[in-house]
Amino acid sequence: MLVTKQPVFRNFWYPIAPLAKLSDRPYSFTLLEEKLVLWLDAQGQPAAAQDRCCHRSAQLSLGTVKNGCITCPYHGWQFDEAGQCCNVPQLADDALIPKTYQIQSYRCEARYGYAWVCLGEPLQPIPHIPEADDPAYRLIHEFYEPWNCAGLRVMENELDLAHPTFVHTTTFGSEEHPIPDHLETEETDYGLKIRATLGVVNPELQQKNLNMAESQTQRLLDMDWFMPFTCCLRINYPNGLTHMIVNTMTPISDGRSQMVQFCLRNDTEAELKAVDAIAFDRQVTLEDQAILETTDYDVPLESKYEQHMMTDKPGLLIRRRLAALLKAHGETEQTRSTTKP
Repeated sequence: MLVTKQPVFRNFWYPIAPLAKLSDRPYSFTLLEEKLVLWLDAQGQPAAAQDRCCHRSAQLSLGTVKNGCITCPYHGWQFDEAGQCCNVPQLADDALIPKTYQIQSYRCEARYGYAWVCLGEPLQPIPHIPEADDPAYRLIHEFYEPWNCAGLRVMENELDLAHPTFVHTTTFGSEEHPIPDHLETEETDYGLKIRATLGVVNPELQQKNLNMAESQTQRLLDMDWFMPFTCCLRINYPNGLTHMIVNTMTPISDGRSQMVQFCLRNDTEAELKAVDAIAFDRQVTLEDQAILETTDYDVPLESKYEQHMMTDKPGLLIRRRLAALLKAHGETEQTRSTTKP
């Protein structure tokens, strides 16, 4: 499936940029091959629009922000968060600005420290993570970087409990537990709920991170997949610690995604420095990235085009839900073979 050829994916929210990147200048990003500009409006809230001035098509992200309006670098036209032109320096002060002087704006909201954008009519809200509002948890921003793979591959990988033994050989993969001890799935209105138990090793760095001296332990997993490309992994340990990973693969193009990841923990900075939690998760993501960037980004939704095993059930359910999504919106799956001229 080629995500850029399926219009329905424009109707979901994606985290585009950390709010900190919008603090002093416009920010450029490509979402589903649509070039965007983001900035902070007069109320300090994120705004998003097509990165193209309606006058002579200059790239607005090369401009500046004045009084909460994006200012074109070519002739100084200014546009507010709704895309309406609010100042044309070449016009007299009392002249009316034509209503046709406007740019395409998009829905944009701040959540979890990021600016989220939806290019169309949202089919679902921004994924709800209750722990982000719970004072017992702290939110740690981890990674914001492009990966050369499909977001769907990463979503399946997040819920694939057969790969750690072979991929995460330096972090938590256990040769004694090539499959989970327990795995159950449940379809929800937002996607999937998965509960599982997985035996893992507990190396020295992780022993410090978990405050556990044992060399092996169990992960009690409570995982959510939010359509289309967000996973929330609640990793619960026997000592009561919860380390949550929230990962969204924001689609840039068919073969390239922006990996946005943050974690939540029910401990404190005094108990564990954030940099140490990030360091272990970085090792894990690098092991995943090395494999996932070798996979084919044209992921087939029909099961017959790839082979499967019992631990692939969550991934197969994801594909089935996405296939049903396309059908419900009158779309057929677009692939490299169907889009050839």
